[in-house]
Amino acid sequence: MDALALAFKGRRVFVTGHTGFKGAWLCLFLARLGARVTGYALAPAGTPTMFELARVGDTLERHHIADVRDQAALKRAMIDAAPELVLHLAAQALVRHSYADPVSTWSTNVMGTVHVLEALRACPGARAALVVTTDKCYENQHWPWGYRENDRLGGHDPYSASKAGAELVAHSYRSSFFAAGGPLIATARAGNVIGGGDWSLDRLIPDAVRAMQQGSALPVRSPHATRPWQHVLEPLHGYLLLAARLLAGDTSCAGAYNFGPDAADNLSVATLLTLLQAHWPQLAWRLDGDQHTAKEAALLYLDSSKARQQLDWQVRWPLATGIEQTAAWYAAAARDPGGARALTEQQLEHFCA
Repeated sequence: MDALALAFKGRRVFVTGHTGFKGAWLCLFLARLGARVTGYALAPAGTPTMFELARVGDTLERHHIADVRDQAALKRAMIDAAPELVLHLAAQALVRHSYADPVSTWSTNVMGTVHVLEALRACPGARAALVVTTDKCYENQHWPWGYRENDRLGGHDPYSASKAGAELVAHSYRSSFFAAGGPLIATARAGNVIGGGDWSLDRLIPDAVRAMQQGSALPVRSPHATRPWQHVLEPLHGYLLLAARLLAGDTSCAGAYNFGPDAADNLSVATLLTLLQAHWPQLAWRLDGDQHTAKEAALLYLDSSKARQQLDWQVRWPLATGIEQTAAWYAAAARDPGGARALTEQQLEHFCA
């Protein structure tokens, strides 16, 4: 990790979505590397949140509670921060919620990305931007092999389709406004992440934690659906490796990258829950009878050969370790909520060792 520390020490980094689960971990990772971070996001949702419990705000130079759909506010905040790098994570990130509210999903994920890249155009010192999308941006053909970066984009549900739209926005801006110079633009597509501090609604492990706290069985919609599970630090490490190359001016890295686990860790929901039960014996789950509400792809797998070959990105924790670290985080935080920041930093040290 020494090379990353050299790449980020003292760098001005603008992070959207920093109050979310993934964004909070990213800000702490950047703080460890010595970056000067400005955050821009909606207020943390729910109680508790990773952002508040781990006191992520203490690591920031600036902290804006605002919406990426507010173009004027976003532009002012970005110009004020004068970033060298923009990491765009802000999104409406839930598949089922996208059916309930497709308009906000499309406006946040597509127009929010437009607003970020428009604001970037007003920042002459900016060197790079990374737009984070999802593995679900591909048109799912239910192939038994992994999707590559040049496979067709698509998505049937509003969330997946809007993330494909964000990919197109990034490609358009890269070709239309930054081709002759200016910031290098890349996109990152990652799979399902796990890790301590996620309390999002309608996600497997947070739902499992809530079920255990309530002494009830976790309802599972699609136990046989497979996902590219990985600890949250795995794709974040990939994002930072990619961003470092962009900051260094490597034009060959201005494109799309997958960050998924090894094939052996592409597991079914039922298998993941069984592995969790080794650490949480009290975890119980049951089949949800309302199967038609699942609305999610049964099979999804990423081919991350490009990231491995071009960025030298490698999975550092096999999924078994990621599950162990996740279970340990929740257990320790339940015993001592005030120790969440130290706990998170310990896991970061372990990952980076």
